[in-house]
Amino acid sequence: MNWFEKMKSGLKTRIKREVPNGIWVKCKQCNHSNYDMELERNYWICANCRFHLPYSTQQYIDLLVDQNTFTEINKNVAPIDPLSFKGYREKIKDGKRKSNSKESVLTGMGRIGGHSVALGIMDTRYLMGTLGSATGEKICRLIDKAIDSRCSLVLICKSGGARMQESSYSLMQMARISAKLHQLSSAGLPYITIVTDPTYGGVTASFAMLGDIILAEPGSRIGFAGQNVIKQFLGGNAQLPNDFQIAESVVEHGFIDRIVERKEMATEISKLIAILTNNKHKTSIS
Repeated sequence: MNWFEKMKSGLKTRIKREVPNGIWVKCKQCNHSNYDMELERNYWICANCRFHLPYSTQQYIDLLVDQNTFTEINKNVAPIDPLSFKGYREKIKDGKRKSNSKESVLTGMGRIGGHSVALGIMDTRYLMGTLGSATGEKICRLIDKAIDSRCSLVLICKSGGARMQESSYSLMQMARISAKLHQLSSAGLPYITIVTDPTYGGVTASFAMLGDIILAEPGSRIGFAGQNVIKQFLGGNAQLPNDFQIAESVVEHGFIDRIVERKEMATEISKLIAILTNNKHKTSIS
């Protein structure tokens, strides 16, 4: 290496040390580089294409819930390894470390626009937000709490689907949660789902699509099987439409009710709860 290459290498090293990590965040939808402080002010929405970048559970709480009204419940419910699946215990530990949570869903009670709500937020940092037996247990307990408290249920769905390491134990949660939601409906209480990116598999095939109102963030991927799986099934050089399984296409086909940007979500939910509560009350009287 000559003196010029050494100088250039040293300059690059100094630049790397002087520029902190995380200042610029590249949008995975359009590859636009966003300044992270600007993203924070803009609810982590890409300034170029309006794609909604990943949001943490705490960010959703800060976004939606009235200040100082949220209380987490059932935080110690955690998965076991019922099938002694190879490597599963290590994945559980890794999920806990990444999400700072014992399961792929955070549940609690709070208020949105003054309305009491039972709120569940799925977390893809924990095994891609997959649905396991403990996930189902936490959501079922949350529904019971909503019924006991006579309040609305709001679930933010974000998941890769059923958790393969638990096999049928995971699949059973689809039926368990659906049965609990029937009890919630019979009690005349509203249920709102917010579908975010991505929502796939058993979550889409059950409680994500059972809401009285189903909202979605712009650009969210929504489906049962992923695009790669579908392409493999179709075989050959099968091509899927560019908007395949994207929220804007899904709403056109009637599977979700409305697409709402994050900054408008709290107001939208508050209005819907007021409307749904009034309508359910009138129905129960009649």
